[in-house]
Amino acid sequence: MTDLLLPDRELAALLSGARWRRVAVLGDSIAEGVREPLDGYRDLSWIDRIAAPLRDAAPDLALLNLGRRNLLAAEVRASQLAPALAFRPDLAIVSAGGNDALGRAFDPGAVERELVAIVGPLRRAGADVLLLELMDIVASGVVPPEQAAVLDGRMRRLAELTRRVARRHGAILVEMRGHPASADPGVYARDRLHLNARGHAIVGSEAVRALSAAIPASAAA
Repeated sequence: MTDLLLPDRELAALLSGARWRRVAVLGDSIAEGVREPLDGYRDLSWIDRIAAPLRDAAPDLALLNLGRRNLLAAEVRASQLAPALAFRPDLAIVSAGGNDALGRAFDPGAVERELVAIVGPLRRAGADVLLLELMDIVASGVVPPEQAAVLDGRMRRLAELTRRVARRHGAILVEMRGHPASADPGVYARDRLHLNARGHAIVGSEAVRALSAAIPASAAA
């Protein structure tokens, strides 16, 4: 899977025309960057791997990471949206809903409304928004069989609603659920919830590719 990782020089080249100068990150542990170190990989989160080439393009880049573990989507909105808007980002990275999907009371409609309530105001304030699909951990075989079917259904619905919100609000979407690395048990942490440093490196590469595709041709020229 190493061919899925972009070297630093390619990450920098892809974002050399980036116009973003103020980046806000909202969400749960995924946004915070919780990960497990892994030999052979730098201990960087996927956010770190986005920020580095953005700083190459704009050394004065300001980054505010509000992500905190264990938060539900409603808690992300209630605690992070106002400070994110006050920061006046031109790019907001949002990852929320994963903790909701893990709970027995998971309500996809309610999570979708919360994501809309986060993404909508950010877009109306002029920020580009990047949303992230979670990897399909069930495809890796690390989830116990007795839990796999239920978790697969919940994560599928979370991915579907995330895509709808992205389409509705013109957000940039990092499509990770169907990514080939999802089926590789070597990208997951031992807690069977998060990614290790290798997984973060792959997600970071895909996020940079998605951001690069959103840079206007005039800016990249």
